[in-house]
Amino acid sequence: MAPVKARDRVERRLARLLAGLSPAAQIRLSGRPQVELDGQRLEPEAQLLLSLREKLGQPVWDETLSVERGRELTREDAALGAGPRSYPVGAVRELEVAGVPARHYAPDEAGARAPLLVYYHGGGLVAGDLDTHDFPCRVLCRHAGAHVLSIGYRLAPEHRFPAWVEDALAAYDWARANAAALGADPRRVAVGGDSAGGTLATVVAQERRGERAPALQLLIYPSVDISRLRGSHTLFASGFYLTAELIVWYLGHFLPAGEDPLDPRRSPLLAPQLGGLAPAIVVTSGFDPLRDEGEEYARRLEQAGTPVLARRFSGLFHGFINSGGVSPACLAALVEVAGMTRATLSRR
Repeated sequence: MAPVKARDRVERRLARLLAGLSPAAQIRLSGRPQVELDGQRLEPEAQLLLSLREKLGQPVWDETLSVERGRELTREDAALGAGPRSYPVGAVRELEVAGVPARHYAPDEAGARAPLLVYYHGGGLVAGDLDTHDFPCRVLCRHAGAHVLSIGYRLAPEHRFPAWVEDALAAYDWARANAAALGADPRRVAVGGDSAGGTLATVVAQERRGERAPALQLLIYPSVDISRLRGSHTLFASGFYLTAELIVWYLGHFLPAGEDPLDPRRSPLLAPQLGGLAPAIVVTSGFDPLRDEGEEYARRLEQAGTPVLARRFSGLFHGFINSGGVSPACLAALVEVAGMTRATLSRR
């Protein structure tokens, strides 16, 4: 993990202190009235965290921001949100899987072999890595009672499409072949991811249907259609962590001019056939530009006969799984997601 700067430590402690205040005090300290939009009320704790981010100064995500600086900012955000202490699991070790770095989290639970969740991190296919998603992977491992194999797939712009898709598929195939060696149940290998990682999990589920299908696809506020904007892109374009400006920055690096946004490997919502896929858990957050496309994907899966459990955390924002170390509300939501994962995989 990257070292934590002194200012980061102060900001973490401040965020945790503010998260412990009463809802009324959190709203007052946010400096604005209770945020209500599209029939939803932003959690007071989330409102204060977002206000704190603004007051500390937000980066400008335009063409002048380099890839290196964007990745650095992503790592800093993740380090702040993870909190000061590591979330305990049974064991953690570094691996190389299908030519890319990976990290294996083993649960601290006795008994029969636990399932295995192959996890793809978010970050717009440009940023994010094993460290930025160490905290949510630990929470999923502990509370889902599952092995988690986090995949450090290749990123744009250094690598062109479909490099990250190829890595996601190869990592899943490797996990199926090596689950027993990891101590996991080879009959219950699932895929999951958040945001752009959710894109990869959907593509793996679509490409590996039938006998090689995963036991579950866990999709956390997934990006599933980059071909057009929906209502939530306009409603939540600014002020809720993932902004329209940041989305454009990502697209500028992973979708060069002339490349096809309609390809189902980029926009899996556009796949012509969504039947016969692995059961899905589709998690969305209310204050998220990607909310509508994620919920549309859940509906299309259900219409095609694929079992779906859809859950919207209406008072939270895109990126909440990376804020659980300083926000009890975000942690509670992630623990709930882990519980849904445990329950679904226990029936497989």
